[in-house]
Amino acid sequence: MLKIAYSPIYKHSLPEGHRFPMEKYELLPGQLLHEGIVIETNFFEPNQLEEKWILTTHTLEYWNKLKNLSLSKSEVRATGFPLSQELVEREVTILQGSVQASIYALKYGIAMNIAGGTHHAYADRGEGFCLLNDIAVTANYLIENQLSKKVLVIDLDVHQGNGTASIFADNSAVYTFSMHGEKNYPMRKEVSDLDFAIPDGTGDEMYLGVLQSQFEIILKDFSPDFIIYQSGVDVLESDKLGRLSMSIEGVRRRDSLVLSLAKSLQVPIMCCMGGGYSPNVAKIVEAHTQVYRLAQDLYF
Repeated sequence: MLKIAYSPIYKHSLPEGHRFPMEKYELLPGQLLHEGIVIETNFFEPNQLEEKWILTTHTLEYWNKLKNLSLSKSEVRATGFPLSQELVEREVTILQGSVQASIYALKYGIAMNIAGGTHHAYADRGEGFCLLNDIAVTANYLIENQLSKKVLVIDLDVHQGNGTASIFADNSAVYTFSMHGEKNYPMRKEVSDLDFAIPDGTGDEMYLGVLQSQFEIILKDFSPDFIIYQSGVDVLESDKLGRLSMSIEGVRRRDSLVLSLAKSLQVPIMCCMGGGYSPNVAKIVEAHTQVYRLAQDLYF
């Protein structure tokens, strides 16, 4: 069974003025149910992750400042959100969603989190609408609990997974791969195990060809036993922040390449949604929906 983490807190804890295009967190489950891709029992509602697992990734000093709402004005500004207790609870719930989805992926081969992909959060600070890094926390949870020895992070959001790259810079158990817009945020990139910077305007065929070649490079160097997939859809031509030129069909083919890779390797995969900022929220929802259709078609 395809298990999917979803909580109303994903949207409703966001501050006014920041809810578009975050409506996708509410609209996507409805779309999946409407199409019959899933039924209600496919969803599970995560609680908040225990503090000890947050501290496998984030520093105690940062976590204390975050939970006590004592970040400085400049630290709050870097996150992009006004800081609130509800926002912190949202982030900790997202962490539990990704961790629990990874456990389901071990059982069923694949599982998803409607939210997540908070790859700009560093060990000691938040950035770019990310307070805590669910990708890194999930990878560390799997390794600490001896559920995985080698985690591959495939990050295809249009923005580099800078926080994730920094957190695992000296950790050979986690291989970070980021394929992102060359001239997009963040302006100062970190060094992943493998980075590929895509020029502005890149379309489907070039993108997909590069992606396939990067998989070949990764598998020469690393044999994963778990994959975390950040499946951001801000690579779309319609995205107001993306600067690439991919079509909806191109994104579907991208997702198919990733899921087919995991399936062929017989490696469990947990998918988190990442970014998407097209002015038409229906296009964002459709682009995200495709990966759930593929998961059902390929695995169940």
